[in-house]
Amino acid sequence: MGDLRKDYVLDKFIVMPEASQAVSEDRNSDGSNCPYCPGNESMTEPAILALVVKEGMLQRLSDSEDSIIEDWSVRVFQSEKPVVATSSATSYSEKPLYSEPAYGYHQIVVASPDHNQSLSHISVEQWGNVLVVIQDRVRWLYTQKSVTYVSIYVNSGASAGAQVSHPHLNIVTFSSIPPVIDTEAEGAHRFMNENGNCPACSFIGVESSGPRQILATDNFIAFCPWAPTYPYEFWVYPKRHITSFSKITQKEINDLALMLRATLGGMSKALRDAPFNLVFHLSPEKKNSRLIHWHIEVYPQMNTWSGLERGFGVFVNHVRPEKSAEILGSSCRKELAGLVGIV
Repeated sequence: MGDLRKDYVLDKFIVMPEASQAVSEDRNSDGSNCPYCPGNESMTEPAILALVVKEGMLQRLSDSEDSIIEDWSVRVFQSEKPVVATSSATSYSEKPLYSEPAYGYHQIVVASPDHNQSLSHISVEQWGNVLVVIQDRVRWLYTQKSVTYVSIYVNSGASAGAQVSHPHLNIVTFSSIPPVIDTEAEGAHRFMNENGNCPACSFIGVESSGPRQILATDNFIAFCPWAPTYPYEFWVYPKRHITSFSKITQKEINDLALMLRATLGGMSKALRDAPFNLVFHLSPEKKNSRLIHWHIEVYPQMNTWSGLERGFGVFVNHVRPEKSAEILGSSCRKELAGLVGIV
């Protein structure tokens, strides 16, 4: 197990894995040496969960000592090079050089058996299967000891941090709430105390049908935020006020699958397959008084940060969100029309 080191003064933690956790990047376009491809299951840890579709029904299976599940739709296993770990090593150090064990689970969700299908191009049905699995994992992980927060994220493309090109997501748990979520929750808590309503519900109302909206479905809205950190950044929010992803309905999962497929597919075409990160911002599901309206944020990686961003936290974005929404919205609406069969 590595350690979680705290900054001298700031509430900022850095994970220091025990050894190099780099995964050899899969460079074969046919996936012959890709550990995430069907037929290469022995190259990873055993599947904790293998979602298999048989006769239109979803079966939740797992590998055993005697057999490996084949013909899976979505596969989940422990990362062989985890950011955090559940090993028994416990070491702490005192301030000003404070550290604690980097305890947690790091699971990989392989989103498709097809090596060449990106998350921007897998089917709506497949996205639905992925979301069902993520919901299953979130529910299970929050029952585990020392899991305070479950983070879910995508690195798509080498410059976005991907080390394996096969479409997949990461799920990493922490024993404390990550700083970005903590800051967002504190801001939301303060806004609610001062205004009596959820800040997200307030700005969703403002952004609906406005110049920064990209797409809307029955249950979700996608828009470019008023003050985006990244060019073409966009957020996907549920329209109804809800803080827990694990409690959304199957109907909402199906709708979110359509929304993600349409927006990621539209973004891929508009930005020519630009690398991107996708993150879920969820409320901690254990007892906690500061909650956020859960949502998904997508960050296309179009350029690199300068000293201003890195050294001072002042971000310069040369693409106004209204222009981003115009470009992404046009592409995403065309993508949605194609998905639902509208010419």
